Amino acid sequence: MSGDAVTPDALAAQGWTLLTGTHFNEAAGPYWLRPCTGGHDVGLLSEARHGNGHVGTVHGGVLMTFADIALGIGVVDAAGTRNCVTLHLQLQFTATARIGSFLSCRAELVRRTSQIVFMRGLIVAGDRVVASADGMWKLVDADKLAALKRG
Repeated sequence: MSGDAVTPDALAAQGWTLLTGTHFNEAAGPYWLRPCTGGHDVGLLSEARHGNGHVGTVHGGVLMTFADIALGIGVVDAAGTRNCVTLHLQLQFTATARIGSFLSCRAELVRRTSQIVFMRGLIVAGDRVVASADGMWKLVDADKLAALKRG
């Protein structure tokens, strides 16, 4: 899919569905999902609010957040649980993405231990790599997660 002039209708026609459900993801997105072998591709249709308005490009913080969301979804796919937290995330910016471009990322499982999942992925706009990311996520026991939520 071209990174430029993409519409929600065009995304839906290509098998993408809008990700809904959490307040942060809805505020930071809109994020899109499309099934792929072993998991999901994750997408972001960038908008003016995602940008460095003075230069017309997507802000680096948006790319960092997108990497965390996309690789985190990869952890969920690989581990079969949503109970995970980001321990470390590293991003290398390789090119700019124009506001309005559609960004996508497919997470790749590097390694999984009993408690830690290592992931990596490329963020692309069309056929151009705009960032590479790698990180570590801790799998959290459901009871411990419930205790964290209670305070």
